[in-house]
Amino acid sequence: MQNKLITIFLSITLLLVVSISQAQTTDEVLAYIAKYKDIAIAEMQRTGVPASITLAQGIHETGAGTSDLVISSNNHFGIKCKSDWAGATVFHDDDARGECFRKYDDPADSYKDHSDFLKNRPNYSSLFKIDELDYKAWAFGLKKAGYATNPKYPQILINLIETYNLQDYSLMALGKMKYDAPIVKAKEQNDKEQKVIYASDEDKKEEEKTDVVETKINYPSGEFKINETRVVFVKKGMSYLSIAQQYEVPLARIFDFNDMKQQEVAENDQLVYLQRKRKSGANEFHIVQNGETLSSIAQTEAIRLESLLEFNNLSNGMQPAVGEKLSLKTKSSFIPKLLSSTKVL
Repeated sequence: MQNKLITIFLSITLLLVVSISQAQTTDEVLAYIAKYKDIAIAEMQRTGVPASITLAQGIHETGAGTSDLVISSNNHFGIKCKSDWAGATVFHDDDARGECFRKYDDPADSYKDHSDFLKNRPNYSSLFKIDELDYKAWAFGLKKAGYATNPKYPQILINLIETYNLQDYSLMALGKMKYDAPIVKAKEQNDKEQKVIYASDEDKKEEEKTDVVETKINYPSGEFKINETRVVFVKKGMSYLSIAQQYEVPLARIFDFNDMKQQEVAENDQLVYLQRKRKSGANEFHIVQNGETLSSIAQTEAIRLESLLEFNNLSNGMQPAVGEKLSLKTKSSFIPKLLSSTKVL
């Protein structure tokens, strides 16, 4: 019994030491994000590695840019030399003493090498079948593929992404959010000290309750396409008759295409489709954001409302909870968690 208590005490002590060592101040993390967000966005557009994941990994691996390794090598992702590396190197204690790590002339080279490292190695190929906005699946996929030995690595990344709203940068990379939007906000804790790993499963459960941050998309003016469907973004008060006349679409069809009742003017700034939306989405999934309804999600993704309901085993009046993942292409095997069964569509 005494030996068991000693083992438990040592485990808790070790966990606390690791938690403290992995903590960075909010200011340090925000400074890191501001400095490297553009590179992460560019790399997502080039290779498909989510900007949210890249930034979270960079924050964690470098201690928000303060680690000895990143200072001496510009190596933001702890990538070791490997047999195929012919560039400069540094030696650093990690899993063993004096291990060989890649050295870069510029941080951008490190970010590029990180993207290529994931993109070109067979053991990470499964990651690129995951929706780019499903950061939780990416985080667990990285661990499963052998990227890190820390068993809490997925939770570390998820916590960072949700604490610092890093998902916004993935949305920017995909053109679903205005690029220069002010989005970096962090939860302050213990005089701006933010831990980046969970101390227990209860902490993890509590963190997963965090609301997804509502995002605003900067749509272009005039006619454009979403999911290969003609659409315009109109301002509140715009006459539907004028829209129908301008784009030569029968007024009745405008209401039909947009799953809405007949009315004279737009009640809000909104998307108005000029042809029938698709039976499936361009993306695999949609993560429910604050303030979204099934109708607004159908509009955002250019998918027919009846398809969205069918794919996710939902019916009229149901409202999925914030953070739930809705299927846009295939029939889901489960019903998403509901915020309420009485909310309107």
